[in-house]
Amino acid sequence: MDRQVAVIALAAAGLAATAAIIVMRMEAPEPEEPTVVATAPAAAPAPAPRAPDPEPVAPEPALPPAAPPVAAAPVVETPPPVVPPTVGILRIDSDVPGAQVFIDRRFIGRAPVVAEDVAPGSHQLNVSAEGFDSVVTTIDVVAGEREIVVKLREVRLDSSLDVIHKHRFGSCRGRLVATPQGLRYETSNRNDGFTTALFDLETFEVDYLDKNLRVKLAQGRQFNFTDPEGDADRLFVFHRDVEKARERLSRGDTPATD
Repeated sequence: MDRQVAVIALAAAGLAATAAIIVMRMEAPEPEEPTVVATAPAAAPAPAPRAPDPEPVAPEPALPPAAPPVAAAPVVETPPPVVPPTVGILRIDSDVPGAQVFIDRRFIGRAPVVAEDVAPGSHQLNVSAEGFDSVVTTIDVVAGEREIVVKLREVRLDSSLDVIHKHRFGSCRGRLVATPQGLRYETSNRNDGFTTALFDLETFEVDYLDKNLRVKLAQGRQFNFTDPEGDADRLFVFHRDVEKARERLSRGDTPATD
């Protein structure tokens, strides 16, 4: 019984406490608006010290406008210096192809041929071919190139012989001279001297045993020549050279003019 009374008492006490809380909440005043207190604005931070202004600098002078590019000059190659020759170079030819060429008796080759490294000075040139008279001449060589043409087909004749002309009565002395242009007898006896073309010799023969050269002009006089020393060989050589020239002229070779 006491236990029930205690429980009831506790329940009643709890209800009373709850009611008191409700009453307190109902009677609690409305909250007031918060009071805003105006405060002075915060002071601005002090400005940093100003750096001193830089000293004025003189402006740099304006550069002149750039010149337009100049075209490069063409490269001119300088030729090597010309060295003057010190020896002679002879280009030797002949009107007879294959003629043999000798200089100072040394065989150079067959025409046309080039003789190189010929020392300046006087040299003997000999050109020969079968069926033609050899040409032997002295040449003066200077430093540099030179062309020489030897004409073997030209008839060259330059023979002379001291003779005695036998007359029917007496004799006279003189000189026979033969060239491609003719035969002449030079003497102080005007009645015996003559000049005639080689083809106008009607007789031209030598008697070796009699040591006599007989000449008869066409439709003219006859002459008998002997050597002053009685040398038949000289008469024979003179006769041979003249006959060879007459033969070559008869087959169409031309007479030399020099």
